[in-house]
Amino acid sequence: MLSGLLFAIDDADDRPGRLTATLPFAGVTLIEYQARLLVAAGTAQIIIVVARLTPELLGAIARIAQRGVVVDTVRSAVEASEKLHPLSRLLVLADGLITTEDTIALVLRDAGHDALVVLPEMEAEAGLERVGGQMAWAGVARLDPRRIAEVAALPRDYDLQSTLLRLAAQAHATHILLPPDAVKAGHGIVHRAEALEARGRAVVARLVSGRRSWFDRYVLAPIARLALPRLVERSVPAHVAGGVGAGLGLLGLVLILFGWPAFGLLVVIAGTLGLGLGETLAGLRDEQGTARAGSAAIAALAGLAVAALGWQDFRTSGEDIGPVLALMLIILGILAERAGLYRFRRRWWASPPAYLLVLFPTAFLGLAPWGLALASIYAIVTLASAIETLRAQV
Repeated sequence: MLSGLLFAIDDADDRPGRLTATLPFAGVTLIEYQARLLVAAGTAQIIIVVARLTPELLGAIARIAQRGVVVDTVRSAVEASEKLHPLSRLLVLADGLITTEDTIALVLRDAGHDALVVLPEMEAEAGLERVGGQMAWAGVARLDPRRIAEVAALPRDYDLQSTLLRLAAQAHATHILLPPDAVKAGHGIVHRAEALEARGRAVVARLVSGRRSWFDRYVLAPIARLALPRLVERSVPAHVAGGVGAGLGLLGLVLILFGWPAFGLLVVIAGTLGLGLGETLAGLRDEQGTARAGSAAIAALAGLAVAALGWQDFRTSGEDIGPVLALMLIILGILAERAGLYRFRRRWWASPPAYLLVLFPTAFLGLAPWGLALASIYAIVTLASAIETLRAQV
């Protein structure tokens, strides 16, 4: 069993009376972002060490609990020891820490001795605790739960985070060097709202830039890097961004059916971008239901656009080839999406919005059936590659 230990003790340097853990970060609060990393690592229980329970912290704790993990708040090592399962492994994140899933994975590669993620003292920022060997703690640790019991046996005025670190160092915890890529990704311990805001924008940009679909990476990501920080700062709800995208999509469908296929497709593509922004916002805020709905809406909108294009071609030419190709593309697209599991996805594989980009140039030239045929071939190649990829995993 894996348990997580978070801290909400220190106030922000530039926000007197406001806990660093409750400062806004990447669309949520910092402690919610840390909890998301712990949940992604497989923790079933999260213990939060607090000095006082502010309204912002209570709200964050309630939202963390909605992720299906047990959340306990404690004020001392004695209380933490009582809450912690004796057979669990303890994953510790420092107060004010910003990090990534890859960095946390470093300390979970084995289930052995205590482990500390460290960096050379010369590269360490001011305020990072030294752990010997000319190294400083980088804010991530895997500890034996007995360390909590050892702190509980000490006087109550001992700082839990610092004392845990000292005990782990005295027990000759394994030192894991922080990778240079982690620093570039924004890893660090921050207690200033301004610095958190800047790093939060970087996290948002990295989130959309890491998408595996080429449409998301090269079309959606540049727009998201510009729009998402502003949407997050203004607390725009995910369903509002998605609703605007859905409205544009419906307008595009109407334009296609009324004889403006190229312009209509362009508006539909804009609608998928709006839905994609809403889906990303929902993912940042742990609104999993809204995120899934956004993803389904993108696929449905693309399918309706293909059907509308086929029907419009039938009305214009009187031939059945347009609707037949549209139906074939929809079926092939569904099968390709089902076969293309995310963890095996290749960047060049098709996605629902990608078909629309293939269709747009031919619709602009008045050759909609050719576009439907090309998009169908793209879907067939994607499906064949996905099947072979899955067969290689068996």
